[in-house]
Formats: sequence, structure tokens, C-alpha cells
Amino acid sequence: MMSSTEQSLRHRHSLLSELTSMVKFSKQFEGRLVPEWKDAFVDYRQLKKDLKKIHPATNAEHTTTSFVDKVSSAIGNFSLFSHHRRHDRGLIQVHKRLAASTSRGDLIYETELLEQFADTDAAKEFFACLDLQLNKVNQFYKTKEKEFLERGECLKKQMQILTELKSIIKQRRRGGSAPDEEEDASISCTISCEEDSVKDRTEQEQLQQDGCTNESDKNEVSSSDSPRSDSMLKSTSINMKREKGRLRLLSDCVFSFQGKNLRINIPLTTPSRTFSAISYLVWDDLVNQSSKKLGPERGKLYINKSKLHYAEKMIKGAFVELYKGLGYLKTYRHLNTLAFIKILKKFDKVTGKLVLPIYLEVVESSYFNSSDKVVNLSDEVEDLFIMHFADEDRRKAMKYLRPQQRKELHSVTFFIGLFTGCFVALLVGYIIMAHLTGMYRRQPDSIYMETAYPVLRQVVSFNVMFSLFFLHFFLYGCNIFMWRKARINYSFIFELAPTKELKYRDVFLICTTSMTAVVGIMFVHLSLVRKGNSYAQVQAIPGLLLLVFVLLLVCPFNIFYHSSRYRFLGVIRNIILSPLYKVVMLDFFMADQLCSQVPMLRNLEYVACYYITGSYKNQDYGYCMRAKHYRDLAYAVSFLPYYWRAMQCARRWFDEGQTNHLVNLGKYVSAMLAAGAKVAYEKERSIGWLCLVVVMSSVATVYQLYWDFVKDWGLLQLNSKNPWLRNELMLRRKFIYYISMGLNLILRLAWLQTVVHSSFQNVDYRVTGLFLAALEVIRRGLWNFYRLENEHLNNAGRFRAVKTVPLPFHEVDEEE
Repeated sequence: MMSSTEQSLRHRHSLLSELTSMVKFSKQFEGRLVPEWKDAFVDYRQLKKDLKKIHPATNAEHTTTSFVDKVSSAIGNFSLFSHHRRHDRGLIQVHKRLAASTSRGDLIYETELLEQFADTDAAKEFFACLDLQLNKVNQFYKTKEKEFLERGECLKKQMQILTELKSIIKQRRRGGSAPDEEEDASISCTISCEEDSVKDRTEQEQLQQDGCTNESDKNEVSSSDSPRSDSMLKSTSINMKREKGRLRLLSDCVFSFQGKNLRINIPLTTPSRTFSAISYLVWDDLVNQSSKKLGPERGKLYINKSKLHYAEKMIKGAFVELYKGLGYLKTYRHLNTLAFIKILKKFDKVTGKLVLPIYLEVVESSYFNSSDKVVNLSDEVEDLFIMHFADEDRRKAMKYLRPQQRKELHSVTFFIGLFTGCFVALLVGYIIMAHLTGMYRRQPDSIYMETAYPVLRQVVSFNVMFSLFFLHFFLYGCNIFMWRKARINYSFIFELAPTKELKYRDVFLICTTSMTAVVGIMFVHLSLVRKGNSYAQVQAIPGLLLLVFVLLLVCPFNIFYHSSRYRFLGVIRNIILSPLYKVVMLDFFMADQLCSQVPMLRNLEYVACYYITGSYKNQDYGYCMRAKHYRDLAYAVSFLPYYWRAMQCARRWFDEGQTNHLVNLGKYVSAMLAAGAKVAYEKERSIGWLCLVVVMSSVATVYQLYWDFVKDWGLLQLNSKNPWLRNELMLRRKFIYYISMGLNLILRLAWLQTVVHSSFQNVDYRVTGLFLAALEVIRRGLWNFYRLENEHLNNAGRFRAVKTVPLPFHEVDEEE
């Protein structure tokens, strides 16, 4: 067996060998740390600044000897023959004492210099900063360790309850149940508190129990001159609170099981659960007056296999997140140890003394480096996951617990370059041909402008439906690149699977391939039109291209980014049914993107009408524009993105109870009012309606600018150390933020210009409109980066690096 001293020696030598292989440790350190915990890591940059204040040693002996060899031999001598190297301990001495600010008995470290250095004051400042970093790391590690240990204990209890309930259902399904029990092998448990908790408690107490706060309730009831009206308002408010509380607590039914009062929590995340909750409340109101006749049957809770399956899914996700957090804590320990060794190594090199072995012993004996609770819990989580969720298959379990990042292939980069070249060549050819034939000049009798233009428009100056979509997608790829470069954890914010998420190279490949196909079809289409081919056949080509894209999007086979396509379709489904689905970050982020794609949606509607009604066969290009149903639907399409986003705000207010969501809802209502004024102006072009359009659009724009800068981007903070910005910035150059704010203002005003149908000389007004639509897409791409930056900083401010998964079972006291 290897002794602990030898193990420590080998560990130190391995760390030193890793250090020698690093080119620039500071970049390696920042690239490997947990982004949300950045402030809790060793401030390596500050330590380097303090080290630069120390004058370097001038002894030639220290400049000719290999420093790494000297440190390695010193550590070896100190570890194995410490009784022969007592004189090395005369350089510094690290004292331990109890922290005066805490009552938990936390130890803090203070270094005392026992020998004069070349620059004693600077050395004292360096070790004071070093002690501060060591104490910070210990405190953070202890806090996070305690948090994860408590979460681990809670998950063990959850797993025990789930296992017992599953075993009971399994026994009953095998025929062990009595004849009078449920046929679906469900467990009938008596609800000990459900409606009584709603009647006997106030809404605020209930929300405190669930860990929520409802800020809107504080100002819900306004003052009244009449006492009677005041009491009526209070009564109405209490009833509304009760109904809302009953729906929120519907999934928090408390039942008695094996001598324990347990609450089962089933979140209302899907339409089926939401409708079930609403129907339950309606049914409960109908039978409330006859509750005495129902006797003991009222208040029964049936936990069947489907409910346990969902509970098992929740617990499984919680185990995955816990294991991820434990992995982050291991990385935290390892990187901080490397940082201490590296900075001490630099100190020894500058001063010519050997303090690394002395201080490193303190670092290794400190709490964050000596505690093995995280390692033990990590092993225990692995064993539990393998046993309960992987059928004793370790390899299968590790696919969930340690998902591997997809490797970025060189072939992807090659095809990006190939299709980019093809796209540019075809685009140049198409522009030359369109210019020679005069297709895009103002020509009322031009057939091509009425047919091909609504279907295929260019990404540069001929932006159309495909171009707007893929321009937006291309900007998303640019966002991913910038988020990765700025160390913004977009995958965690969007809850993307690391093995399935799209990388920026994948996004660029999809964009270049798709736009090459689009421009190729446009080139062929224009050539066939000018040659006088059959119009019914030629006009079917763009429709077939659109059909191919739709079929690829919904293709059920595991090809062409299957998981990303179906995740996209799922998000679109959640947006369309937004009041019924629980809103997560990716849902309302995508809904915001749709608000910038109203022109694309209207063109998509026209294309659908153009081909579904068969107008392309008889060349009736104005049929869809004349049809009243189409015009009404076109107006509805203009409202839909804002309506969906408003409904998401309403759902988030219902779930979280924060008034900010209602204020955000008002922003989208103002946008809908501006769009309504524009629709009215298009029907009746008068000065009065034009003034109303300008006023409503201006109000909506000011509202949106305020929300962009203050709420979404977190800028314009009055007491910020960075004027007109915020304290924490991910980008080092401040002027970039000012330029981005100015561009956002200008592009918002460019979007405002679409209400007056401005055109430029001989350029067709539709080209102008789509150019402004492209500017709005570009503005949204700029908005995306700062929106995610602010969200990341909010997570980092709370050191939130793993998702908190709700748990299904909660044990409550009898007093509750």
C-alpha cells in the first residue's frame, strides 16, 4: 500500500508537470472555470498584479538554476525528509484562527513574514491577498458542499418514497390487491390538507410555504371612499386569491402514507395538466356544498402509474443536475489548487526564495482540499443512478451523468467554405441577370415581381421570406460564437443538451447550404421565366422548394439534426399554446424572435394562399390580396407574435407572481395597438389615421427601448461604476455597449419607418419594406447577445450553475 506521504508527493508532482505544460496559465484557468462561479474562484489576475509590485531578486544563482527542478526537489525533500529541512519554515508562518464574523467556527488563515524580503511591504500585501483568496475559496466550497449534501439527502428520501410506492403498485398489478381496490392499481391515499389550507390561510402564507412571493398582491386592492365598496373589493380580492391559490396548490395535495404526511407536487407544465387543474376546480365548486353527503370518499387522492412515472422523471433530472454540480465542485477544487501552486511558483521565481512548499502544505490541509464529502456523494449518486435509472448498466448511466460534447469535425468547416463560395457565385450571377432584365425596378406590369418576388427574395438587397429566416439563423450562429468567446453559458440558460445542441459551425453550415439551394432555384426560375416556358410549371418550382424545407423540418428520421429540429417544433408548439404551457427561457426568447419576423410570417401566409388556392396556375396574382378572408388573416398574423408573447407574460405572472411580467405584458399590448393603428391606416389612408399611427408607434418604440436597455440588457443603472451601464460587463471595451445602444435606437426607428411605406426613387416599395425588415432582424440579433449576457450575470450573481429541479414528494409536519 502507498503511504499518504507518497500519495501527496505524487499528487504535487503531477500538478507541477501539468503546470509546466501550460503555455499561458491565466487563459487556461479562465477557459476551464465554471462561468457562474467566476467570482468565487481565485482572483489570479489580482494576485499577478500584486506580485508585479515586488522587486525581483538580483542573485545570479537563482537565474541560472532550473526553477522547476529546484521546486520539485524542494517539495520532495520537504515531503519525505521534513525533519532535515526545518530551516525552510523560517520564511513564513501561516496562522489559523476562528473568524470573528461567523458563529459556525470557520477557520481563516493569516500569513506572518518571519524573514525580510526584498520588498517587505509588497510581500505583505501579496500574502494578505493570497490569504483572502484562500479564505474565500474555503468559505464558498463549504457553502456549496453543504448545499449539495442537503440536496443529496433530500434526493435519497425521494428515491426511497418512489421505490416504496412503485413496489406497492407493482404488487397490486400482479394480483396481490384486494377485489374492492382500484382496477388500475392505483394507491388511494387520504388528503389531509387541500381545500382547508386554502380557506384557512392567506395567499401570502401559502406562497411563502411554496417558496414564492407575489408582489402584485401588495397593491392589488386600492383605497375607496365607501366602507362598503372597500369591503367588497377586499372580499373580491380574497376570493380571487383563494381561487388562484387553489389552482397553484392543486398539485400540492398532502396525503398520508406509511405514517407520514407527504405532499405530491405535479407542476402544471402542459395543457393536459392545466385543463385537469381547471376542471378539478370547477368540479370541486360543484360538489363543495354536498361534501357531507360524499363522506370519506371526498378527499381521496389516487396515485397511479402515470403520476409515479412523472415523479420518477423529475427525480432522475434532479440526480443528473446534482451530479453535474458535484462535478463543478471537483473542478473548482482542482483549478484553485493549480492557481495557488502557479502563483506561489511565480512568487518564488521573483523573490528567489522557496515558500511554495510551506504555503502549499496549508492549501492542501485547508477544508476545500481535504474534505472528501463531495467525492463520496458523487460515488453514491452514481451507484443510485445505475441501480434505479440504468438497469445496472454503468455505461448507460454515464451517458446521462457525463454527456460527452460532440466533436467539431473538419468536414463541417470544409462544406461551409464550399457552399459559401457556391452561394456567392450564384448570388452574383442572379444579381447581374436581374439587373439586365430590370426585374427589381418599379414596373407595374412586371409579372415576375408579382410572382417570384413574394416567394424568393435575396439576403443582400432582395430580402425575402427565406432570406429573412436564414439571415436570422445566421445571426444566431454569430451569437453562439460571441457567447462562447465571452464565456456566456447559453447552453445552461436555454437548457440545451450538450450532446445535441447546435454549434455555431452547424448553424453556418445549415445557412450556407440552404441559401445556396434558394439562390440556385431563383437563378433557374428567372432563367425559365425569361425563356418563356410554361408558367404553371415554372411557378411550381418555388412552391416545391418550400415544400422540401417543410418536409425536412418535420422529417421523423434521425437525419439532418433530428433532435434540434424537433426541439424547435416543440418550442413553436409551446408558443402557440403559450397560456397552457409553463414558460421557460427558450420559449419566450423564441417568441421575441417571432416578433421581429412579422414580415416573414406575412409572406409565408401569402405563399401558402398563392399555392393552396391554385393562383399560380391561372396567373391570378392578386387573388389573395383581394380575398377578404386573406386580408383578415394577414392582419391577424401581424398581431399573433405580440399576442403570444403577451400570453407568456400573463402565464409567468400567474406562476411567479411578479408584477414585472404584467408591465412587460403592457409593452406587447402597446405594440399590438400600434399594429392595429397601422391596419386601420392601410384601410383608410387619411391624415388622422396617419397621426395616430405615428403617435402609437412612437409610444410603443419608447416603451420597447426602455425595456431593452433597463430590463432586458440591465443597463442605464444610476449608481453603476460604469456610467450609463452596469457594474459587471462581459466585454472589456465599454464603448461597444454605447455603440450597441445607439444602433438599437436607430434600428428601432428604422422599424418605425415601415408604417409610412417609404420608398427610394425607382426601387419597388416591397424591396424597401424588406430592407427595413432585414434591419429589424439585425437589431434582434444584436439584442440577443446582451439579453443573454444580462441573464448570465444574474445567474452568476446567485452562483447558479446548475438547474434546480422541483421534487415531487415533500414531507410536511402535522401542524401544517
